[in-house]
Amino acid sequence: MPNTKSAKKQMRVALRRQQRNKPVRSQAKTMVSKAEELVFSGKLDEAQSAVTTAVSSLDKAAQKGVIHPNNAARRKSRLMKKLNQAQAESSAK
Repeated sequence: MPNTKSAKKQMRVALRRQQRNKPVRSQAKTMVSKAEELVFSGKLDEAQSAVTTAVSSLDKAAQKGVIHPNNAARRKSRLMKKLNQAQAESSAK
Protein backbone atom coordinates (compact mmCIF):
# COMPACT_ATOMS: atom_id res chain seq x y z
CA MET A 1 0.00 0.00 0.00
CA PRO A 2 1.19 3.53 -0.71
CA ASN A 3 2.54 5.55 2.19
CA THR A 4 2.84 9.07 0.87
CA LYS A 5 0.04 11.36 -0.22
CA SER A 6 1.33 11.54 -3.78
CA ALA A 7 1.64 7.76 -4.01
CA LYS A 8 -1.98 7.40 -2.88
CA LYS A 9 -3.07 9.84 -5.58
CA GLN A 10 -1.01 8.01 -8.23
CA MET A 11 -2.74 4.79 -7.22
CA ARG A 12 -6.15 6.41 -7.71
CA VAL A 13 -5.07 7.85 -11.07
CA ALA A 14 -3.70 4.49 -12.21
CA LEU A 15 -6.99 2.81 -11.29
CA ARG A 16 -9.00 5.38 -13.28
CA ARG A 17 -6.74 4.95 -16.30
CA GLN A 18 -6.96 1.18 -16.04
CA GLN A 19 -10.76 1.35 -16.03
CA ARG A 20 -10.74 3.67 -19.02
CA ASN A 21 -8.26 1.56 -21.01
CA LYS A 22 -9.64 -1.89 -20.30
CA PRO A 23 -12.63 -1.79 -22.69
CA VAL A 24 -10.46 -0.49 -25.53
CA ARG A 25 -7.89 -3.23 -25.02
CA SER A 26 -10.61 -5.85 -24.69
CA GLN A 27 -12.31 -4.67 -27.89
CA ALA A 28 -9.05 -4.92 -29.82
CA LYS A 29 -8.36 -8.42 -28.53
CA THR A 30 -11.90 -9.55 -29.35
CA MET A 31 -11.74 -8.23 -32.90
CA VAL A 32 -8.38 -9.91 -33.52
CA SER A 33 -9.57 -13.25 -32.17
CA LYS A 34 -12.76 -13.11 -34.26
CA ALA A 35 -10.74 -12.34 -37.37
CA GLU A 36 -8.32 -15.20 -36.68
CA GLU A 37 -11.22 -17.57 -36.11
CA LEU A 38 -12.72 -16.68 -39.50
CA VAL A 39 -9.34 -17.03 -41.21
CA PHE A 40 -8.74 -20.48 -39.76
CA SER A 41 -12.28 -21.64 -40.54
CA GLY A 42 -11.73 -20.79 -44.21
CA LYS A 43 -14.39 -18.08 -44.56
CA LEU A 44 -12.04 -15.71 -46.34
CA ASP A 45 -14.60 -13.17 -47.56
CA GLU A 46 -15.90 -12.60 -44.04
CA ALA A 47 -12.36 -12.79 -42.70
CA GLN A 48 -11.24 -9.94 -44.96
CA SER A 49 -13.79 -7.54 -43.45
CA ALA A 50 -13.09 -8.84 -39.94
CA VAL A 51 -9.37 -8.23 -40.39
CA THR A 52 -10.09 -4.68 -41.54
CA THR A 53 -12.17 -4.10 -38.41
CA ALA A 54 -9.48 -5.64 -36.20
CA VAL A 55 -6.78 -3.45 -37.74
CA SER A 56 -8.95 -0.39 -37.16
CA SER A 57 -9.51 -1.28 -33.50
CA LEU A 58 -5.77 -1.87 -32.99
CA ASP A 59 -5.02 1.51 -34.56
CA LYS A 60 -7.56 3.21 -32.28
CA ALA A 61 -6.05 1.54 -29.21
CA ALA A 62 -2.57 2.67 -30.23
CA GLN A 63 -3.78 6.19 -30.97
CA LYS A 64 -5.38 6.45 -27.53
CA GLY A 65 -2.18 5.22 -25.89
CA VAL A 66 -3.74 2.03 -24.57
CA ILE A 67 -1.17 -0.12 -26.35
CA HIS A 68 2.19 0.83 -27.79
CA PRO A 69 2.19 1.64 -31.51
CA ASN A 70 4.79 -1.05 -32.17
CA ASN A 71 2.59 -3.57 -30.36
CA ALA A 72 -0.31 -2.64 -32.64
CA ALA A 73 1.92 -2.87 -35.71
CA ARG A 74 3.18 -6.30 -34.69
CA ARG A 75 -0.33 -7.63 -34.12
CA LYS A 76 -1.56 -6.21 -37.43
CA SER A 77 1.39 -7.74 -39.24
CA ARG A 78 0.77 -11.18 -37.75
CA LEU A 79 -2.92 -10.98 -38.56
CA MET A 80 -2.33 -9.93 -42.16
CA LYS A 81 0.29 -12.65 -42.53
CA LYS A 82 -2.26 -15.28 -41.46
CA LEU A 83 -4.89 -13.91 -43.83
CA ASN A 84 -2.49 -13.74 -46.79
CA GLN A 85 -1.25 -17.27 -46.12
CA ALA A 86 -4.83 -18.60 -45.98
CA GLN A 87 -5.68 -16.82 -49.24
CA ALA A 88 -2.58 -18.22 -50.92
CA GLU A 89 -3.45 -21.74 -49.80
CA SER A 90 -7.03 -21.44 -51.04
CA SER A 91 -5.96 -20.12 -54.42
CA ALA A 92 -3.41 -22.92 -54.78
CA LYS A 93 -6.11 -25.55 -54.38
